[in-house]
Amino acid sequence: MKLERYFKKTILRTSREEEEMKEASPSSERPEAPQGILKKCNACKAAIFTEDVKKNYYICPKCHNYFRMHAYRRVELIADEGSFEEWDRQMEINNPLNFKGYPEKIAALKEKTNLDEAVTTGRAKINGIDVVLGICDGRFLMASMGEVVGEKITRAVERATELGLPLILFACSGGARMQEGIVSLMQMAKTSAALKRHSEAGLLYISVLTDPTTGGVTASWAMLGDIILAEPHALIGFAGPRVIEQTIGQKLPKGFQRAEFLVEHGFVDAILERENSKEVLSEILSMHGYGKCYQNTGLREEKDSSAWKAAIRETKITEADQDTTKKTTAWECVQKARKKDRPVAGDYLSLLFPDFIEFHGDRLFGEDGAVIGGIARLGGRAVTVIAEAKGTDTKENIRRNFGMPSPEGYRKALRLMKQAEKFHRPVICFVDTPGAFCGMEAEERGQGEAIARNLYEMSDLKVPVLSIVISEGGSGGALALAVADEVWMMENAIYSILSPEGFASILWKDGKRAKEAAEVMKLTARDLKGLGIIEKIIPEPEEFNAAALPEVCENLITEIEAFLENYSSMEETDRIRRRYQRFRRM
Repeated sequence: MKLERYFKKTILRTSREEEEMKEASPSSERPEAPQGILKKCNACKAAIFTEDVKKNYYICPKCHNYFRMHAYRRVELIADEGSFEEWDRQMEINNPLNFKGYPEKIAALKEKTNLDEAVTTGRAKINGIDVVLGICDGRFLMASMGEVVGEKITRAVERATELGLPLILFACSGGARMQEGIVSLMQMAKTSAALKRHSEAGLLYISVLTDPTTGGVTASWAMLGDIILAEPHALIGFAGPRVIEQTIGQKLPKGFQRAEFLVEHGFVDAILERENSKEVLSEILSMHGYGKCYQNTGLREEKDSSAWKAAIRETKITEADQDTTKKTTAWECVQKARKKDRPVAGDYLSLLFPDFIEFHGDRLFGEDGAVIGGIARLGGRAVTVIAEAKGTDTKENIRRNFGMPSPEGYRKALRLMKQAEKFHRPVICFVDTPGAFCGMEAEERGQGEAIARNLYEMSDLKVPVLSIVISEGGSGGALALAVADEVWMMENAIYSILSPEGFASILWKDGKRAKEAAEVMKLTARDLKGLGIIEKIIPEPEEFNAAALPEVCENLITEIEAFLENYSSMEETDRIRRRYQRFRRM
């Protein structure tokens, strides 16, 4: 869906922009364009009609560079027309250090920008959903955070808490305001404390980082969102690039401290394209229970179509029928679980959760492609989905480390589980790993601790948890996503202490006896159900590949919906006690 375009007011130019207009003139001998009609792109240096920039969401139509956006233009971009109610517009700015020239500078900025401070706050609607907004405007002292900026943000957070509303803050700042010294520094603690109370009230905070977000703002409210989004190529960091280069005496690599760098290093959930920002924000709000909740039927919409019927085999295997079918040996199950054309987690996610929104990073060190996580809907119910992912070709296998998670993957999974707990969303995990990554760097970053922490926290997670082993469930690397209310397995999946090859090598000093080991290990779905390790076996067609997956997912949707209905209706204490007893019996 295209975003609505609300651009009515005339843009107020800074002196820097006016200089750019002069530079954009092709020659002093030619007639100059009327002031303000052209805007120069700092990236590609092209001179562009200002009206074209405004119509294109303040994005350069030639190179897609993002121009910095004024606060009220941002309101027009994301808020429903006429819905914004501004709060605390006029507040007195003090001069706690009696800094020479500061009052005069503030007065001049107020006159030039028609702003009273560097942040605009208020209440608005986004596609009909009530939110509290805070938007920084870089024209006012580079949106540095002084006492009034900190106070306005804190008041907005407090009112959002009182009203039970989600909060969205758009950061754009050079950091703490030097002219206000230690008083400015204290705003970092004040805003963070207010956000802690908002979070403890179970409310959603979305932080959107725009260019630039640095210093004390980065080190406080900007990085505390339940969900952190960033505009493409935005500069984000604590110390600025020049400060770092001067300190270490080295040239920084290209892309350092940019939004994409922050995603790769685990600190930003996703890149937010400006042209899609209203729809993405409203979708996230909706998935967190705000506003109208749309029911996503996914595969069900296709169920009665001729295409759907053609995809369904005439004969379906049910779990009750399995005893009458040909028994598959343990080694055959191992081979089927490892087949190259067997569906992987991404295939399941695309069919079961077509509106899945992926979030990235552990907020500690990095992003691990071996674990996919995010939010989606199933039958109109919001859920958190976490999956170990192998990939479908060599290139993707390498990118996802062949489904072997590092500590960052497990910490990302736990972060999303705790977020699900806060917002009362059930968690659905898809397990598919030969085991946790055993490289040197994984050990250096605490692989064992990361897995142990997941087991510890999942044991009493306050929301329903379902784990499904779709192919391989290898050792602690699988268990880290399988401390659940119920564990299910695909009919030919395997789940074991380690691989048959490893088992044979350790116990018999002969990895070639893997086939024999598989029979001894009790690693098939049938064996594990008999041992009480799993609750359910999901039938598979004889040839199980991506083409056959729609049939399986149709069955799986029904089963998962029944699980969610059953476990969501339980008292929280009863559900946690049952989960504890489930493992206590083993």
